[in-house]
Amino acid sequence: MAEQDCPVCGGTGWVLEEPQGAAAIAKRCKCVLDKQGQILLEKANIPRRYQNCSLDNFEVHNDSHRDALKISKQFVKNYPAQEIGLLLIGPCGVGKTHLAVAIIRELLQKKGIPCSFYDFRELIRDIQNTYTPDSVVSESDVLAPVFENEVLVLDELGAKRSSAWVEETIFYIINHRYNHKKLTIFTSNYLDSGDEEDTRQSYFKKSDFFKKGDDTLLDRIGVRLRSRIYEMCKVVEIWGEDYRKVAKQAGYRF
Repeated sequence: MAEQDCPVCGGTGWVLEEPQGAAAIAKRCKCVLDKQGQILLEKANIPRRYQNCSLDNFEVHNDSHRDALKISKQFVKNYPAQEIGLLLIGPCGVGKTHLAVAIIRELLQKKGIPCSFYDFRELIRDIQNTYTPDSVVSESDVLAPVFENEVLVLDELGAKRSSAWVEETIFYIINHRYNHKKLTIFTSNYLDSGDEEDTRQSYFKKSDFFKKGDDTLLDRIGVRLRSRIYEMCKVVEIWGEDYRKVAKQAGYRF
C-alpha cells in the first residue's frame, strides 16, 4: 500500500527511526498511513454534506462550543486509552454532527482506526428492510460494521419514536458494543432530563429550541437504553443559535 514514488520511504512503506542512544526502529511510513486512512474514510459511511468537517473548522460561538471542542480533541488524543464515548446533546444546528464526524475523521486518517457513521433513523430502516421477502441483504450484513468498527457515530438518537422493537434492537446494538468495549458517539436534539424539574428549567434557559412539554431523550428511547448510555458516555451539552438559520439570514446558500 506504499506510494511507489514516496520520497521518504522510496516505495518500501517503511522508515527507520533512530532514537538517541537506542537501536534503530522500523516504522510504517506516513504514505502508508495516509492511504490506509483514505480507504477507511471511504468505508465510514460519512454523508457527503459532512465529509469536510474537521476539528479545525468547527466554529466556536460560546462557552459550550469551546468546551465541546476541547472534549472532542481530548477524545482523539486519548484514543485508544479513551474509556467512554460521548453523548452530544443540544438543539438543531449547533454543531453536534460536525464534531462527531470530525472526531472519527481524525481517528480514521491519523490513527488508522476503523469507524462508522449511521443516522439513527436510516439504521433502523435498513434493518427493517432486511425482513422483506425480496431483500438480498441480511440483518447480519447491516449490523456487521455497526458491531465491528472500533468507534461508531449514531446520529440523531431518538429521532424515531421508540417502539418495543426499536428499543430492543438499539439496546441489542449498544449492549453488544458495550460488552466488547467499543466506543460510541451519540448525537441527539432531545433534552437530557426527565425527572428533575430544576435541571429542566436551567436547560430551557440556554435555548429557545426547548419548550415545556417537549419530549425528553428518556421519552424517546426508554429507560433501559438511557440507563446504559449513562454508563457508556460522557454527556456534552451544546447550545446556541442554529448555524443554518443564521447563515440563511446572512444571505449564504447551502
